[in-house]
Amino acid sequence: THKRAGKAKYKNIVLKRGYKQLIEDALKRIQTLSVDEAQTKLGDPEVVFIDIREPKELEREGTIPGAFNAPRGMLEFWVDPQSKYHKPIFAADKRFVFFCAAGQRSALATETAQRMGLKPVAHIAGGFGAWKADPQDQLFANLPRGDASALPERNDAADTACIFCTSGTT
Repeated sequence: THKRAGKAKYKNIVLKRGYKQLIEDALKRIQTLSVDEAQTKLGDPEVVFIDIREPKELEREGTIPGAFNAPRGMLEFWVDPQSKYHKPIFAADKRFVFFCAAGQRSALATETAQRMGLKPVAHIAGGFGAWKADPQDQLFANLPRGDASALPERNDAADTACIFCTSGTT
């Protein structure tokens, strides 16, 4: 039985691996960059930052300048060149650095992309939350929470699911 308010109660559900174990397993198999390491790659033409958060999260919190938004639910389809949803950016000979809000979804996404054959890949420890909290990062020092006006312009013509792509990438 599922209750909407408060804690949900489920009977007889025994998972072989919970999300915490999946993340722990992924972290053993992928490269994790600290915020400081990731920040040194900002502006490097050989590196593409991939923001796997949902568009509403980008509206609320902003994103790393120049990052390409690939919502987690579309990642496998966008990476695979055999998919009708494939995004050419994933065929580029670049290094891909994934991030999410706190580093959990991006760990899973990085492992998935790596298993699919995308390389080199890494993810940012602590995600965008850690990036924004870094006292060395002045990019977000004056950005009020929830101020979507400071985000890059929408690129509706290219793809409505990728509403905050920057640098002309889709």
